[in-house]
Amino acid sequence: MTETPTPTVWPALRYDDAPAALRFLVDVLGFTETIVVAGPDNSIAHAELRWPEGGGVMLGSTGGPADGVHDAMKPGCSCVCVVSDNVDAIHAKVRAAGADITAELHDTDYGSHTFSLRDPEGNSWTIGTYRGAP
Repeated sequence: MTETPTPTVWPALRYDDAPAALRFLVDVLGFTETIVVAGPDNSIAHAELRWPEGGGVMLGSTGGPADGVHDAMKPGCSCVCVVSDNVDAIHAKVRAAGADITAELHDTDYGSHTFSLRDPEGNSWTIGTYRGAP
C-alpha cells in the first residue's frame, strides 16, 4: 500500500452545519476523517479530512472563536479542485446522493475528465483527472 503524502496546502472551509458537511465530504465525495475537534452545541471547532490520492481540507463551524481570520469566513463562497483517477465512480455517488451537479461529466480540451458540483452549503467542487502542468 502506498502511503498518502502529507498535505502542504490546506483549503479551509466554514459551514453553518459543519457536522452535515463533514458527512457529505466523507460519505459522498470520499474524504477520510483524520481529526475532528468538537465545539459547543454540536459544532466543529476544527476538522481535517484527507483525500485518498493526496491532499486534504480543513473545515469548521461558523461562529467559532474569533481569531480575526477564520471567524470572518462565510459558508458557500469557496471553490476546491480535487484530482482523482476515480471521477466516474465519484460522479455516480454524487448523483445518487442528489447533490447539485453544476457541470456534467465531460472531457476538457486540456485533458481532464471532470465534473463540478455544489456541496449542501453552496461551495463549489470540481473533481477531475487533471493533475496540473508538469
